[in-house]
Amino acid sequence: MLVYPFRITTNDIPNRPADEVRGQLRYGSEKSWLREHPVGRDTAGVDVTMILGIDPLAEVAVGLDANLWDPLPMGISFYLKQVDVDAAMSSGWHVWEKKNRAGTKRQDARSPLNLETVVAFTPEHLIDYARLERRSTSLRLDPPLRFAAAKAIIKEGASPVVVGRHVLEEQFALSSEQILDIIGGRNRLAVAVRGGVAEYHLEQQLALSPDVLISERLDVDALHDFDVELADERSLRIECKNASPKTFADGSHRVEVQKTRASKGDPASRFYRIDAFDVVAACLFSATGNWEFRFARTVDLERHKLFPDRLAPIQRVSERWVCEIGALP
Repeated sequence: MLVYPFRITTNDIPNRPADEVRGQLRYGSEKSWLREHPVGRDTAGVDVTMILGIDPLAEVAVGLDANLWDPLPMGISFYLKQVDVDAAMSSGWHVWEKKNRAGTKRQDARSPLNLETVVAFTPEHLIDYARLERRSTSLRLDPPLRFAAAKAIIKEGASPVVVGRHVLEEQFALSSEQILDIIGGRNRLAVAVRGGVAEYHLEQQLALSPDVLISERLDVDALHDFDVELADERSLRIECKNASPKTFADGSHRVEVQKTRASKGDPASRFYRIDAFDVVAACLFSATGNWEFRFARTVDLERHKLFPDRLAPIQRVSERWVCEIGALP
């Protein structure tokens, strides 16, 4: 293991909340902080690199995502809440997501999702965290997948579960890491995968809903995503869309409801007809970090200003959108 350890403390800090714990990324003199500090890695992939904030009094370590914190921004502070340290002391392993914003050392947030996954753990879980960091680094897991991996890895025990190669690995003659690298390096592929993941989570929610009798996911071009029959005998056609990570000025979420491209000679073809489906399910993950959905009937959505038989491309997720499909009027 290659470990970058930094001290975290619970001292009172002027103009900061009283329940905060601070870590400071500081090595060497202040002059050295001005140059770039790339994180050291084993190119062979044998040794794993970890960036840890350590509270020697509480005997808790806080793991920062080595993918997001490379290069190390020397001279800055990072913060967490005392409640998260307490949770780690109580259970030994605590995972949460915190907002990631631009700062004095960078113009953009480290993560395009404006979230990062943080893990706090007690000493007996150091090897578990090393396994998590190895997996996250080799597969280049984004914060949501890292969160899921951190939740799952503690349940695996001392040895990871060994499984056979996935059918896609066999079919493409590539490893899972290579496939993920291809997806991560091509924006359209990544967008398509995020859409598929949102549909998967929606499918799980619909399957568990007491208001849903039958749910069928479709995979047909130019059709909506789901056919659903409710317990009250209503049949609904549902289109799943990802909300934007950026909200409106009042904090309400926004969701893009339009096709990826228009047909030649028909500027209206990119916009959905108002009768193309009955319900839009907006996945809020990009904005909230949680796989949650809001539902609205198409008849209640805003119309396009130039094409009254089409939906407006950007919709506001207002109070009319409901959390459960069965709550739709």
